[in-house]
Amino acid sequence: MSIEAHHPPHDLHVPVLLEATLELLNPQKGESYLDLTAGYGGHAKAVIDRTGDEKSATLVDRDDYALSQLAELGKKGVRLLHTDFVSASKQLIEEGIRFDIVLCDLGVSSPQLDQSERGFSFMRGGPLDMRMDRRQELTAEKLVNTAKLDELTRIIREYGEESPSASKRIALAIVKARPLTTTDQLADLIKQTIRGKWGKTHPATRSFQALRIAVNDELKQVADVLPLLPKLLNPGGRVGVISFHSLEDRLVKRYFAEEAQSGFEAELRILTKKPIDGATNDVHNPRARSAKLRAAVKI
Repeated sequence: MSIEAHHPPHDLHVPVLLEATLELLNPQKGESYLDLTAGYGGHAKAVIDRTGDEKSATLVDRDDYALSQLAELGKKGVRLLHTDFVSASKQLIEEGIRFDIVLCDLGVSSPQLDQSERGFSFMRGGPLDMRMDRRQELTAEKLVNTAKLDELTRIIREYGEESPSASKRIALAIVKARPLTTTDQLADLIKQTIRGKWGKTHPATRSFQALRIAVNDELKQVADVLPLLPKLLNPGGRVGVISFHSLEDRLVKRYFAEEAQSGFEAELRILTKKPIDGATNDVHNPRARSAKLRAAVKI
């Protein structure tokens, strides 16, 4: 059975911090829109409803399944790009295209988590995949089974923000248990390795996050796209970035702070002194709990 058959598109993804995003980015009739991580189009549809201009909207995603769900928007004239957001940004800058509104939602979309075939979640048994772009060669299975002990330890410590001792124990357990091929195997192994009490968070949560970040090169993507954002905006254009964990948010916060301190050389004026957080502003959406929205306007 296909992935599509498992997940009807009408129930795909509740967009995170939608009202706050619309309020901050304030889409107006006739404005152009770029969604660098379109996912299943939740934010995009709401923005395009306000701009009323499908033909000046561009939606980007590196997930083929996400793009397949945006086909209706494509038929209405929206431009769809199947690539990562750094490559898309560079391509659009080269084409000389600028936008009034740019959004970058860095979260893993609900269907990616929900589809066991994608291997993102330890809550659902499936292959150790975790690729956002299924065209790439590196999978979580390949990483888990071929990375050296030191490299695995570093990934779990840096990207999962695990303690040094726990990172080393988990990495050592993985190396000893190889080969690992499924999410269940890995989650159970970590659960057995991290003994003792654990609260609401499953002991495998941090390691799964770490492997996902490593497989998809997520932090480098964020670091590389931030300085490109001003080049994608018209004067007066607004950009919003939604991050979901402290490592991403730290990069966004630092970049916005540098812009705020650049004086006459600044390209952006920051709209959010403090981030708008999902735990307070989107309480009914469980996937928004860790979300942080920061926004700026092109000077």
